[in-house]
Amino acid sequence: MVKFGTIGAALATLTALPALAADELPQDWQIGMQKAATPVREHIDSLHGELIVIITLITLFVLGLLLYVIVRFNARRNPTPSTRTHNSVLELIWTAVPVLILLSIAIPSFKLMYYMDRTPKPDMTLKVTGHQWYWSYEYPDSKLSFDSNILSDDKAKAEGKPRLLAVDNPVVVPVGATIRVLVTSTDVIHSWFMPAFGVQEYAVIGRTNYAWMKIDRPGTYYGECNQICGNNHPFMPIEVRAVSKEEFATWLADAKKKFAHDGGTATAVRYAERTAQ
Repeated sequence: MVKFGTIGAALATLTALPALAADELPQDWQIGMQKAATPVREHIDSLHGELIVIITLITLFVLGLLLYVIVRFNARRNPTPSTRTHNSVLELIWTAVPVLILLSIAIPSFKLMYYMDRTPKPDMTLKVTGHQWYWSYEYPDSKLSFDSNILSDDKAKAEGKPRLLAVDNPVVVPVGATIRVLVTSTDVIHSWFMPAFGVQEYAVIGRTNYAWMKIDRPGTYYGECNQICGNNHPFMPIEVRAVSKEEFATWLADAKKKFAHDGGTATAVRYAERTAQ
């Protein structure tokens, strides 16, 4: 006889196979969030797990109270209702307990916000600028900048990349480096959102916001602008490639040659093509 534990393990293995193939992307019928790729995202997931426990316990407790009241105090079983209006001990309990619950949530929340806000000794800086409707990236330490536009459906399919998420010039960063991310805009409010990194920073014209990330494993990660910024808002994806430090040094040397003579001309042409469609 096959044990249920064996069957469960087999099913878990089968359902995990697609996620193992591309854990940087959300999967169909996925339960839960994308796998964390940075310490910030790991802290967010940890707090989320604690909140799920608290929410579940509160929900079950309130459900139990409702069922008890429905059964015990319905008109048939309790034809003569109580005239009691106050109970000091009970009122003290239902005031103090929610306060304690909120404190148990607030303290780790404040710690997480402080952790996300403080960039610990960055190894490099990445500047992100939002435009209608594409991203510009700058590596101030290396004097490199370029624009990043969405790939057409045909090109994404030909290159085996996800539709509406792949770009022509992805961001490339080294694994294990602490990266300070500066985010701003040239026109309207955008949002640089990378779920696997736990980074969502608004790009506001005339202001520079910042976040940080430290990617712990190689891979290609995807995000998008999740601030409704205009007509082509759905076509501002983000693609980040995390590579080894050696690969990053090689890419950086090649990128300086590739983008040395662009001067924004290619971006202007692509923008004109998109707005004419």
